[in-house]
Amino acid sequence: MSNKPELVVMLTHHDLTVENAAELFEQCRLSKARCWGMKEHPLPFGKMHKLYARMKEAGKTTFLEVVAYTEDEGLKGAKMAAGCQCDVLMGTCYHDSILSFCQEHDIRYMPFAGRVEGRPSVLSGSIDEIVAEAQDYVRRGVYGIDLLGYRYTGDILRLNREIVSRVEAPVCLAGSINSYERLKEVCDVRPWAFTIGSAFFEHKFGEGLCQQINNVFDYINYEERRSGRLL
Repeated sequence: MSNKPELVVMLTHHDLTVENAAELFEQCRLSKARCWGMKEHPLPFGKMHKLYARMKEAGKTTFLEVVAYTEDEGLKGAKMAAGCQCDVLMGTCYHDSILSFCQEHDIRYMPFAGRVEGRPSVLSGSIDEIVAEAQDYVRRGVYGIDLLGYRYTGDILRLNREIVSRVEAPVCLAGSINSYERLKEVCDVRPWAFTIGSAFFEHKFGEGLCQQINNVFDYINYEERRSGRLL
């Protein structure tokens, strides 16, 4: 795991990939972001394949987050990730069949934990239930957990802390990190990674995608220095 939370830039708005995702990546591929991703809808597979290929050529770690809740939809998303040679599959409700497929195709699988529904997705359930579910998935062999912490209907900060501290696997905080206040909370909780998508398109961290990406990186480094965690 990295020493500080890793930003995953999602070329998505309201849980859907933006139509000009390829153009935006080309504009920002020299930014500080090392991890890039998108959702399974609505870009045609051919365009997704080409964009992921460009990301890989640029040395990026690639993510596909699938906002789907049935086994068939999840498997379809996993096959899409394999077809695009994606590094990490996030999302889907956990199924043994999806895990097996990901293991066979060298894809790191990070399913949702808790009761997830809707699009944009919402997370519910008790914190202890979500922790126990995530721990069970880790025992089964998943790489990590996709936690919709800021989409949670209960105590968000407690959930994030409990999952990161009690689940012995990478945790990616995904969704609705849309302010510097929340970014500071992420730095304090210290998950393996976190995603930002819609907030960039709503200019929550400045103007222009590239500048916002770098602003987030600079803020994380500032928090690391301020807290004494950055050597």
